[in-house]
Amino acid sequence: MYFWDQHKTITLYYEMLTASTCDKYHLKKMEYDILMFLYHNPEYNTAADIVRIRKSTKSHVSTALKVLEERGYITKKTSSSNKKRVELYLQDSANEIVKEGLDVQNQFAHDMLQGLTDEEIKVCRNVFEKICRNVEECIQKKGL
Repeated sequence: MYFWDQHKTITLYYEMLTASTCDKYHLKKMEYDILMFLYHNPEYNTAADIVRIRKSTKSHVSTALKVLEERGYITKKTSSSNKKRVELYLQDSANEIVKEGLDVQNQFAHDMLQGLTDEEIKVCRNVFEKICRNVEECIQKKGL
């Protein structure tokens, strides 16, 4: 169970790196995470997608989206093909935050993977993807 005890160290370091961007733009972690998620995953652009993929609670996502919309970082548009589907789009006003976020993510990846060979990184990714698939299957089996 060593990994499960230590994975929080990885999360803590990422949060430490993102804190200055969040502070600078007066963002909560969830708000920052949603902006970065929308940037990296434009095909998953609904609140339901964010809840499903990030395993976030509906209420937290809803609250964060409201703030982001009020501050002009995102816009919501009703899909032309499905009037019940509300799609989320990053606005140009979020570009500076996203750029800083990308810099932070690159720094995080660099720091976390330093000393590993390309082959070791590839093996880590493959193993981690398998672990995630296993966990997803367990969640689905339990009906969560």
